[in-house]
Amino acid sequence: MLTQIKLRPVCFAAIFILVCAWFILSVSFPKSYSFQLFNQYHNSLLDNFFINFTLLGDGLVSVIAVAVLLLLRKYKEGIVLLVAFLSSGLLSCLFKNIFSLPRPKLFFEQSHLVYNSFIEGVTLSNNSSFPSGHTTSAFAMAIVIVLLSNRKTASLIAMATALLVGYSRMYLGQHFLQDITAGACLGIICAMASYYFIYQKRIRIKGFRKNKYSINQEISPQWN
Repeated sequence: MLTQIKLRPVCFAAIFILVCAWFILSVSFPKSYSFQLFNQYHNSLLDNFFINFTLLGDGLVSVIAVAVLLLLRKYKEGIVLLVAFLSSGLLSCLFKNIFSLPRPKLFFEQSHLVYNSFIEGVTLSNNSSFPSGHTTSAFAMAIVIVLLSNRKTASLIAMATALLVGYSRMYLGQHFLQDITAGACLGIICAMASYYFIYQKRIRIKGFRKNKYSINQEISPQWN
């Protein structure tokens, strides 16, 4: 895994710095403050953009991506993404039920705080705020792409997409910065764990045979 990280130092350094910055802001300020800090500017163009862009964090996108990989006979890559998606999704649901924290709309109502920038037409949930499921799925897929792809452009696009999906959840009034940060960390951890156990540990998957000449070598991704 260290080999793969070294191949994409810019991607991993950028995401590490940004997630750390999110974490510092999350623990340094009340959630209402950081939420409003990131929601100071709205317009109709951005509203429409983020309403549609946030769908890239939907679990259905990950399912379609897995199906495409399997159809292209990139079985191991598909399994890595599937395991990352399922594990991060299950953990996200578990934490949502354990913490059951209010989402922004309900939080502001309960706290008697004023926030008037909720977007008309966007359905807002009340509970299960922590962590952000869309952010979790987006980061899980992005990290898998970075680890498996040999193309720098694809890696940068994947990471930028995950970051924008995370921000979209705040912009649309669905989550707080704390939810986004937790979702990003969860997605990253599950994706890296999935890659590690399937590639580094060489878990045998039915239909795969190891090359006898490379059994003691690290398996390199074949996603070109």
